Amino acid sequence: MPTHTSLTAVAAESATDAELASLAAAGSAPAFEAIMRRHNRLLFRTVRSILKSDADTEDAVQEAYLCAWRALGSFRGDAKLSSWLVRIALNEAFKRVRRRASNVVTFGVAPESDEEQAEVAMQADDDQRPDMAASRGEMRRLMEARIDQLPDLFRTVFMLRAVEEMPVEEVAALLGIPETTVRTRFFRARAQLRESLSRDMDFAMEDAFSFAGVRCDRIVASVLASITPGGPVPPHP
Repeated sequence: MPTHTSLTAVAAESATDAELASLAAAGSAPAFEAIMRRHNRLLFRTVRSILKSDADTEDAVQEAYLCAWRALGSFRGDAKLSSWLVRIALNEAFKRVRRRASNVVTFGVAPESDEEQAEVAMQADDDQRPDMAASRGEMRRLMEARIDQLPDLFRTVFMLRAVEEMPVEEVAALLGIPETTVRTRFFRARAQLRESLSRDMDFAMEDAFSFAGVRCDRIVASVLASITPGGPVPPHP
């Protein structure tokens, strides 16, 4: 195991969570940085599913990491570091929910309820085209908005299962609920998400290739210019 004074980026990349935790517990800031970079996305997504605010989530994750840094001496290698960090982050998220004096979600207790311009080469991959990137960005924002609208009981389960691809057993352990409850909440979350996205698609289809506005005005103006005096000869009756 590399010492914290000799921890390089390569060494950090290849080190196990347990090794990094041991080094960080001994005071290695580079090791703890490696831990944060490795688990940032998981913690952000988990907390974001509860707080539904990017700014609040960033603050909560930062506070969770500070708590983890102070408590690293109590971490035992027989547990997964990711699970340990998620529990700390969940506690921080729920503290903020209570502080807001809004609806508190208690998992396992509550009942089930429902631009810069860029020149693109002619042979460029479609996935790299600016218009395709913009389309993917819009789809991502739509998906995030619909996930935010899921009921509180379902949202974190969906985030951990579908987005982070955690196994049912691990999600159940993290949230302190039975595996059957994880499966039920995930099934219902996915069904609700599919239904809401389907409605969005129906509305989009109604508005597709809209003829009103600039396009309509342009065609009308062009036709009017053609049939006014001085324009092309009108057709024979």
